[in-house]
Amino acid sequence: MPSFSPTLLKLAAAALSALLLSGVAASATSRIKDLANIEGVRQNQLIGYGLVVGLNGTGDTLNNIPFTKQSLQAMLERMGVNIRGATIRTGNVAAVMVTGNLPAFATQGTRMDVTVSALGDAKNLQGGTLLVTPLLGADGNVYAVAQGSLAIGGFQAEGEAAKITRGVPTVGRIANGAIIEREIEFALNRLPNVRLALRNADFTTAKRIAAAVNDFLGTKSAEPIDPSTVQLSIPAEFKGNAVAFLTEIEQLQVEPDQAAKIIIDERSGIIVMGRDVRVATVAVAQGNLTVSISESPQVSQPNPLSRGRTTVTPNSRIGVTEDGKKLALVKDGVSLQQLVDGLNGLGIGPRDLIGILQAIKAAGAIEADIEVM
Repeated sequence: MPSFSPTLLKLAAAALSALLLSGVAASATSRIKDLANIEGVRQNQLIGYGLVVGLNGTGDTLNNIPFTKQSLQAMLERMGVNIRGATIRTGNVAAVMVTGNLPAFATQGTRMDVTVSALGDAKNLQGGTLLVTPLLGADGNVYAVAQGSLAIGGFQAEGEAAKITRGVPTVGRIANGAIIEREIEFALNRLPNVRLALRNADFTTAKRIAAAVNDFLGTKSAEPIDPSTVQLSIPAEFKGNAVAFLTEIEQLQVEPDQAAKIIIDERSGIIVMGRDVRVATVAVAQGNLTVSISESPQVSQPNPLSRGRTTVTPNSRIGVTEDGKKLALVKDGVSLQQLVDGLNGLGIGPRDLIGILQAIKAAGAIEADIEVM
């Protein structure tokens, strides 16, 4: 086994420590593009109503779903087929709602993904084809047209006495299934200033973003307006080219700040605590009261050839034990790691931990907001 000199080992340890410290420092900062959105650069939701055909008898029941029948009649009449007053019996058609998000700066002729969801009592959309469906925006205008074959993530199979369903077979997706027909005009390069919308509103984070931008440009071009907005004035060298300006800005590293908060999901027992959670001096004790009941009935039989009756004599044993934990002292200003270690030392589970955290908050000894989902 080779031997190394003490000096070489010290140098290696120092290099490893520097590497770990650099990793910690790098992980503490985030890019501005990961902390904020550019106001005006956003998606727009679209929705449409259409028909899916080609289903293998798993579509809507026309007698139970009148809007599917009306839509089918209207579609056939547009194709020159008059079936008014005729009886239609088909299970291969389903009424669906088509939804999608129009990307920012999407140009006419490009494609987007859409999601197709059954609206009636269709059992399965597998193998179906969506007919031409206009997609409307909130203003009522048509921005895209969708059509194509559905891809279903779930399936359903049934027999005479059993049925199995995996996933959701009544929801499908069409990749690149819609063609954009109308563009949303937004002249980003003509704006004299741009506003950044923080994803998590915070005064300190907004101020740090503005300071990072001003230090990078060397001028006071950024100003925090409120906890969720930072306004950027386009410098003279970037006039008419806001895209180049934002490209330089969004790569700047900023250390975000966050409020001390504890998130509790009582349904699943999940607890998430922020790093800045602090606890004042408080004593915590937790114990479980266990009541056990055991039954051991005894059978009493009469003597042979006697006129007695066999009886069962109940015999119950009830025991009460209290698993009392020691009283734990949580000192003033402990960190999140120390708080977790102290509570784990009591040997409690997530459900009891939720009650303890709420009790500490009620006592005014925890410096954090508790949000129950």
